[in-house]
Amino acid sequence: MPVVNTVNRRTLLSTGASLVTTGASFMLLPNVYAQLVQGGHHSDDEMQKCIQLSRDCHAMCTQTIAHCLKLGGRHATPDHIRLMVDCAQMCATSADYMLRESPFHDRICRLCSELCKQCGKDCEQVGGDDQMVKQCAEICRRCADSCERMASKVAA
Repeated sequence: MPVVNTVNRRTLLSTGASLVTTGASFMLLPNVYAQLVQGGHHSDDEMQKCIQLSRDCHAMCTQTIAHCLKLGGRHATPDHIRLMVDCAQMCATSADYMLRESPFHDRICRLCSELCKQCGKDCEQVGGDDQMVKQCAEICRRCADSCERMASKVAA
């Protein structure tokens, strides 16, 4: 990818902003951006792992919401569904903040960790023997742990 080496941060950010304002997908840029950004206070591997776990948790919670609504009963209570929606949205937000290395990502990760922990506990209580809800609880716990590590890092 020779283009990656010739794109500077300002160009990338201005291109990203113009993509956002035109409604084009910004999700094509994270891998390029991750390769360009250096010198953060987290290791690149640690940050990339947390970004991926946040994305995975977002996807799992979103899929599990539909699954729980089909199951009905205790799986579809408003409080449970609302918590999964909050968790999914915060995971997506957390990944976005980390991707652009926002100076506020540690605070967002802290909140994401809290929501993921709560969502994981709630899924455990509601899930019973349902495998999908169990998987949701597990990815929420993993994401919570990773986000907690990101939140505990202090900028140098």
